[in-house]
Amino acid sequence: MSGAGDPAGEHRVHGMGLAMEAPTWPAITRDEAAAVLARFPGHAAIEALHWHSPRPFSAATLIRTSDGVLLLKRHDRRVRSVAGLAEEHRFIAHLAAAGMPVPELLRTGEGASAVALGEGTYELHRQAPGEDLYRDQPSWTPFRSHDHAVAAGAALARLHRAAHGFDAPARAVQPLVASFSILSATDPLAAVEAYVDARPALAAFLAKRPWRRPLASLFAAWGEGLAPRLAHQTPLWTHNDWHPSNLLWTADGGVATIFDFGLADRTCAVHDLATAIERTAFAWLALGEGRDDAIADPAAALALIAGYERISPLDAVTKVAVVRLLPLVHIEFALSEIDYFAGVVDDPDAALLAWDGYLLGHAAWFQSMAGRDFLARLREGLGLS
Repeated sequence: MSGAGDPAGEHRVHGMGLAMEAPTWPAITRDEAAAVLARFPGHAAIEALHWHSPRPFSAATLIRTSDGVLLLKRHDRRVRSVAGLAEEHRFIAHLAAAGMPVPELLRTGEGASAVALGEGTYELHRQAPGEDLYRDQPSWTPFRSHDHAVAAGAALARLHRAAHGFDAPARAVQPLVASFSILSATDPLAAVEAYVDARPALAAFLAKRPWRRPLASLFAAWGEGLAPRLAHQTPLWTHNDWHPSNLLWTADGGVATIFDFGLADRTCAVHDLATAIERTAFAWLALGEGRDDAIADPAAALALIAGYERISPLDAVTKVAVVRLLPLVHIEFALSEIDYFAGVVDDPDAALLAWDGYLLGHAAWFQSMAGRDFLARLREGLGLS
C-alpha cells in the first residue's frame, strides 16, 4: 500500500456476500494518521501506511513508524462516539489486567483511549503479537482446521473466566452492538417492539413491511422455554463476535491475541458460545448458492465446544441452552445491522439483505432438513440425545 493511503477507487472491502466492494468509509490517509497521532504523546515519525483493513464497518490501517507498528482505526461518529468506544476499552483494560492477550491501547496526554477529529472517532493500538492468518477472509469464514476451532474454544473460555468481576452495565443504544434484551425476555416480541422503538431508522425500515408475523413465527418455533434457561445464566460481558479473523495466531495454531471488541456487551457465556458457533461452523456466505445442505460443519462446532470444555466444563443444562439458543442467537445483532444500514449509511438495499438474507434467512436454514440435522448431530455429539 502507498504511504499516502490508497488512491480513490483502489481500496476494496468485504461486502455482504463474497464480492469485494468500494468502501463506505474511505481509507485512512497519511495526513489523517499524522493528525491523530499528534494527539498521542511520544509518537514516533510515520514511515508508511502499509495495509488497509478490508472490514466494511470502519476504516483501519497499520502504520509503520520508527518505533514499531501501530494500528489506527477510524469509526464514523454516528457509529461510535468517544463514550461508546470507552465502554469497550474499559472491558479490554479489565481483560488485560486479568492476563488476557488483548491489544495494547495507547492514550492521549489526558488519558483518553479514543479521540474525536472531524467526523471520525479514532482508537490507536500497538500491533499485537501473532499471525493474522484470516485477515483477508470475510468475517464469516469457518476455521481452516478443527485444531483452530479447539484453540479458539479454549481462548473463549479463558476470556469468560477473565471477564468475571467486570460489572459495567449494558452498553448505551448505538449501532452495531450485539446486545441481549430480546432472547432473554419472557415476551420476546414485546422486547423487539421496545428495541425498535429506541431506534428510529430501524423503526422506519420495518414500518414498510409486515415484520411481526415472521418474528413471532421464529419465536414460536425456537423460543419456547428459552427465557427461563437464559435467566439461570450469570450476566457477563462477552466478546460477541468470535470468529477466526478476530484472532491472531501462534505458529503452532494457538491463539496469540484476541481483538475487535466492537460488539462486546453484557450478555452471558451461553450467548457468546452460541454466537461463536454461529459465526464459525457455517459457510453462511454460500447460503442460497445451491448447496444449502452442505454449509454446516457440526464437527467444527463440537471442536469449539471441546476446546471450551478443556478450560470450563459445561453441564448438560448449559449445553442444552447453547443448542436451543443457536437458531435465534443472531437476531439482535441482525436488527442492529439493519439499523446501521437504514440509518447511518442510508443503504436500503443492504438493510433489506440484512433482514431477508441474514435475520430471516439464517433462522430459516435451521428449520430446513439440513438445519435440523445439524442440531441433532450437535445434541448427539454433546451427549444430549
